[in-house]
Amino acid sequence: MILVRYPCHRCHVTVRKTPGTLESRRKTCRMSTTPAIYSQALLLLGGAVIAAPIFKKLGLGTVLGYLAAGVVIGPLLQQITEGEQILGFAELGIVFLLFVIGLELKPSRLWQMRRDIFGLGSAQVLLTGGIVSGIVYEVGILDWAGSVVTGFGLALSSTAFALQILDEKNDTNTRYGQRTFSLLLLQDLAIVPLLALIPLIALQAPEDTTSPLYDFGVAVAAVLAFIVAGRYLLNPLFQVIARTGAREVMIAAALLIVMGAATVMQLAGLSMAMGAFLAGVMLAESSYRHELEADIEPFRGLLLALFFMAVGLSLQIDVILENYLLILIAVPVLMAIKALVIYGLCRVTGSPHNDAVRIGLLLPQGGEFGFVLFSAAAAAGSFRQAPRRF
Repeated sequence: MILVRYPCHRCHVTVRKTPGTLESRRKTCRMSTTPAIYSQALLLLGGAVIAAPIFKKLGLGTVLGYLAAGVVIGPLLQQITEGEQILGFAELGIVFLLFVIGLELKPSRLWQMRRDIFGLGSAQVLLTGGIVSGIVYEVGILDWAGSVVTGFGLALSSTAFALQILDEKNDTNTRYGQRTFSLLLLQDLAIVPLLALIPLIALQAPEDTTSPLYDFGVAVAAVLAFIVAGRYLLNPLFQVIARTGAREVMIAAALLIVMGAATVMQLAGLSMAMGAFLAGVMLAESSYRHELEADIEPFRGLLLALFFMAVGLSLQIDVILENYLLILIAVPVLMAIKALVIYGLCRVTGSPHNDAVRIGLLLPQGGEFGFVLFSAAAAAGSFRQAPRRF
């Protein structure tokens, strides 16, 4: 009999290597892990299928439905406890979403809406972000870096929620609907520089000997190199692939471009989402734009739903209960500030009273990109406690 100890490669448990023992252990591992994966997938899919229609019927939006499903499955019923691991994978949904946004940013369309997008939209993000950042810093909740991230993250609104309401009321092509879309488009664009700002204001790790200026230079160089490569390589690549006539190869190429661009930007110290956004912009004028969008859309929708469910899975109910007073005060204050700022800016830029009220009441909520920004800032160490001022 052989008594050599041998580790099982699946569960990393050391067993005695006797005839049949190791194979038996591996079969046990397969039986114990495979059903768990299936059951988690069934729970997530079932939660999405049940919660999304209910919340949409109630007029609350599918985003809240996915969040609620995640909260029920995770913190309440404790059926899935690996929320952070699922969240890391599901962030690809945000990557694909930014790629699709980049595909839609044709220069001609941007030029027609340039005043509302870059004028009204920029003023809203800067003014709201500045006010909220100042309040957070003066109250002493966070230091200046955390206050800036918090303020500008909360200045963003939910694109999915607002566009869904506009679509349900058939108001997308109205004047106030177009101005609302312009604000949302600038907010979606604002996430890119905000994500790029995080490494500059973050607390660097002790082993990181490079300066923030050097990191910024590397990031800028990577972006410029990527733009040049995208301009002269992507279209010829898709032309070669299109000649093959293989649909699955085109889908694989689209996924390769998105994830490859995201990985390159991550290696350069920027976010994966920024890389996907740049890839989309580079292909916005391509003749394959609509085909790429159709190929990516199923992955984007499913992974984005999984992202919001993973946020719900990772929610810490005890933290909410401990800070319920702060939440009860901060949420109405935030919504009032955003609504008033948006109303005032819309009136100043020519919107009638009724349209300004509609836009202000449509965009006071927080946005889904806030989750992305706050997650990146937390990982970089940007949230640091500051002593209270009063």
